[in-house]
Amino acid sequence: MQKLLLYFCVFLLLFSCVSVKSYNEEIAVNHSARSLKKDVNVAYKKLQKLHPRLYQYIPKPTLDYKFDSLKNTIVTPLTSKQFYEKLAPVVSEVRQGHITVSPPLKRFTSKERKALNKNKFEFYALDFEYLNDSLWIVDTRGLDSTIVGSKAVKINGEDIYKLFKKYKKLFSSDGYNNTFQNRIIASRFSGFYYKDKGFVDSLSITLKKEDSLFTKMFRRIPKDSVKGKKKEIDSLAKKPKKLTDQEKRDLKLKQKEKKNRDYIYGFEKDRNRYTRNLDFIGKDSSVAFMKIRSFGNGNYKNFYKESFAKIDSLKTKYLILDLRDNTGGRLDEIDKLYSYLTDKEYQLIERAEVLTRQPFLTSMLSKNSSSFVKIGAVLLSPFVAIHNLFKSGKNEGKTYYSFSSANIKKPNPLYFKGEMYVLINGASFSASSILSTNLHANKRAIFVGEETGGAYNGTVAGLFKFIELPNSKVVMNIGLAQIETPYEMDPDGYGIKPDVEILPTIEDRIHKIDPELDWVLEDIEVKKNN
Repeated sequence: MQKLLLYFCVFLLLFSCVSVKSYNEEIAVNHSARSLKKDVNVAYKKLQKLHPRLYQYIPKPTLDYKFDSLKNTIVTPLTSKQFYEKLAPVVSEVRQGHITVSPPLKRFTSKERKALNKNKFEFYALDFEYLNDSLWIVDTRGLDSTIVGSKAVKINGEDIYKLFKKYKKLFSSDGYNNTFQNRIIASRFSGFYYKDKGFVDSLSITLKKEDSLFTKMFRRIPKDSVKGKKKEIDSLAKKPKKLTDQEKRDLKLKQKEKKNRDYIYGFEKDRNRYTRNLDFIGKDSSVAFMKIRSFGNGNYKNFYKESFAKIDSLKTKYLILDLRDNTGGRLDEIDKLYSYLTDKEYQLIERAEVLTRQPFLTSMLSKNSSSFVKIGAVLLSPFVAIHNLFKSGKNEGKTYYSFSSANIKKPNPLYFKGEMYVLINGASFSASSILSTNLHANKRAIFVGEETGGAYNGTVAGLFKFIELPNSKVVMNIGLAQIETPYEMDPDGYGIKPDVEILPTIEDRIHKIDPELDWVLEDIEVKKNN
């Protein structure tokens, strides 16, 4: 039995190595024009079959023409990456921000991944921001801090502006605003560069700071670098203190409390920060500042329960909700948060328009779903199917699915009764925009910052279908449900616009000034004095 198990493991290892090698060879070769045109047809048919608002921002004849024109341009063999660079700009014309197209990337064997995991790429520690129509380094996360405030001019000899312009064609926001693309490319620049250039061991960036032009190299270095080893040696040199039984119990309790806090606040290990934060500004606790970086990880129910109980007990008069750079997340979380921000019965979203009465099964059986999810979907398919049918229906020829957030709900007894401000920018997207639309439509808050990247009139998201095109292996992720609030804005295709527009500058970042927050605090002071 042990030998059989050993043979099986060896077989899996060999099969994995062979499959990785064959996949890498497949995506590197030139695919025939005929096979790529078939992929174009598959991509468009999948969009038509799955996306409920495909023609919201572009007429069908226009989109038909663009896909036909794309096929006419494919006359010679292309690699998968070359094909991706032709397909993505056409798909982006749909102007639905949750549709993503990605090139197939080189895969690594388990042995190669293990070796790579021993290193860290310095380039990934850089935080970029698009300010003053340029790309700037605003943080280095432990690297050379002297380059903070430097403008990126070139990367490996290529003009940054040209790369930025190229990447903007590969995806879109919801609708017609331009704020989303600038913010997202900047915040995820290393990811865009990796998709474009593939794996690299090092790269150089030409930077400009004041009148000085210079070049910095960024390499893959061991995680246990000299600096790390020195700390380890220093720590080993000190004899660890022997703890008493009581100290051990206290330490264990402290670790448990930290683990619980990390879960509630959503600890982001790679950034050493929390997803959710609550602070009070000023000595009298009259101003609460709630920063929500995403509606994703952690136990959000406990966070909002604890936070608003504290706000209520301190009789806080002003709440600043910071949704800048919050690209979205769970509907259930914004539903829970909104229940603390309104004093009326509410319906967060309408029933979602879909093109299938089995959206959950469709999503679960995606190409990228784990084997566990796929097996579960098959085994539970009768129950999931019945559930989906119960939650969906038809009206005037359209199919709808009812998420729980479409139910009418009452405000939480601890709802905030004071004045609100909401900070937004171009990276406030998806669930952030759904929440902001509700707050804006009900005149619940003063909005400060920049137009959101997500559209006022909703977005196609909620559930997703992952598609791998058969020949090129280019991948697409398609939203399945139109998520919109009971409120609309005319004209369609724009985000929530701030009542007070404030755009930060690189000077603000260098001097650690937050102009949006400063304006709010000044406005609050005026109100207090009056």
